[in-house]
Formats: sequence, structure tokens, C-alpha cells
Amino acid sequence: MTITVKFFASLRERVGQAEASVSSAEPISVDQVWAQATSNMAMPDNTLCAINMQYVDGNQQANDGDEVAFFPPVTGG
Repeated sequence: MTITVKFFASLRERVGQAEASVSSAEPISVDQVWAQATSNMAMPDNTLCAINMQYVDGNQQANDGDEVAFFPPVTGG
């Protein structure tokens, strides 16, 4: 199965890419998607995660064809 991974804003700069693809033989968690897509780089605290444009936590399973996106914490006033 193949999962599309997208990195936004400062995470894109930190990881060095805007998009990646992760392959797995079975469903994997969002945290595992991050680890595979970033070569085990530590995920910054408070990173927002989404599967198919729905916010989820890191334990949520991603399936074949899903898009997993990572966003830095939202700040501002």
C-alpha cells in the first residue's frame, strides 16, 4: 500500500521536502508514517496531523491511498 505524505510550513523546511510517499504491507499509524517519511527524525512537539483532511492523533491508522499531512502548531492572535 502507498500513502502520500505532505509537510507544511516550517515542517517542510525542517524535513527538507514538501511531499513524500511511504509504502507498507499493512496499515500503519500516523506516527509510523512520520518516522518512515523522515528517516526517524523526531516529530516536533504539538505537531498537528491529518488523514484525508481530518485531524487525528498519532495513533490513528493510515490505509492504502490515504494522504497524511503534518502541520506545525498554529500560533497567532
